[in-house]
Amino acid sequence: MSRPFVLLTNDDGVQAAGLYALVSVLRESCDLAVVAPEHNWSASGHAKTMHKPLRVTEVRLADGSSALATNGSPSDCVAMCLLGLLDRRPDLVISGINLGANVGHDLTYSGTVSAAMEAIIGGVSAIAISVDSYTPVPFEPAAEFCRELARHVLQIPLEEPLLLNVNVPALPRNAIRGVQITRLGRRIYRDKLIRRTDPRGRSYYWIGGDPPQGIPEEGTDIGALHRGLISVTPVALDLTDEARLSLLRSWDLGF
Repeated sequence: MSRPFVLLTNDDGVQAAGLYALVSVLRESCDLAVVAPEHNWSASGHAKTMHKPLRVTEVRLADGSSALATNGSPSDCVAMCLLGLLDRRPDLVISGINLGANVGHDLTYSGTVSAAMEAIIGGVSAIAISVDSYTPVPFEPAAEFCRELARHVLQIPLEEPLLLNVNVPALPRNAIRGVQITRLGRRIYRDKLIRRTDPRGRSYYWIGGDPPQGIPEEGTDIGALHRGLISVTPVALDLTDEARLSLLRSWDLGF
């Protein structure tokens, strides 16, 4: 029986420690292809490069194994692979392990999640995985959980591709309290527009501010992290506001 073929990517760059942690735990059970951006694309959203050529370069990871780096976005990496960059179509795409949680409204910004979304568009199941820390932490607990979750996804026949968004507390393995299947929570952003002046007197701007917070409601991804649980959220790409359809249908929109 052939081994499953898994495509690994991320938005932190091809040499990121979180990506290498996945390589380390998955290579014993899966055939792997690593195709990731050559630099950090955090908060890039679902960017697709249409205005310039995409280039691919072979690089070496920490253990000397081969990977491909691109000048494109995380979603470009997946799109190119599904369109023929690789000789074999992946059975699963895993994006991560991202440094910093991707919960609630983060999904609209996240390059990590966007890469997984691109896989779904191409008909391949995907896992986006992040750790709840903005400073370097050991990635082994998240990588080991991802290996177990990937095993389940690969074993179960699915009529439609499955997208799972996973967030892991930044805790030692023995301090993580379990796993919860969740819905998306509500993020609170504390962004600020910072205005500065360059040496020639011209204004320029940074979008800065403190890290985002969230409302730790029961049953949400944010609530699970708050309680020391791994959050697993199934995500659909249909953004239709079903609850408002009847409202709009009641309007007289004759034109």
